[in-house]
Amino acid sequence: MPRVVHFEINADDVGRAVQFYTGVFGWKAEKWAGPAEYWMIMTGEGEPGIDGGIVQRQNPSEATVNTVEVDSVDEYAAKAVQHGGTIVIPKMPIPGVGWLVYCKDTEGNTFGLMQSDSNAQ
Repeated sequence: MPRVVHFEINADDVGRAVQFYTGVFGWKAEKWAGPAEYWMIMTGEGEPGIDGGIVQRQNPSEATVNTVEVDSVDEYAAKAVQHGGTIVIPKMPIPGVGWLVYCKDTEGNTFGLMQSDSNAQ
């Protein structure tokens, strides 16, 4: 079946967004050689996941919401705040799945943090 293979994060300030995501998650960023302000984002190797990009926002309504699996939602939510983000919806259980936190980045984009835990209630 078809699967998500790429994501794009729209940003008002692309450089600031690159600093945010590399600082919070340790992702690698590389400026695309093409004509647009576009950064390729590499999220890891040898494990499930997708890579994507950060692009200059063209329309105020452009946004994306991606959920990132992490070992500790508490740790990564704190990192998000440390790097200029905010918590939109605090840690909540998704019964039988894990813990979820919704945050906003420095560009106003909402993203989720998921910590797998089949005992979450």
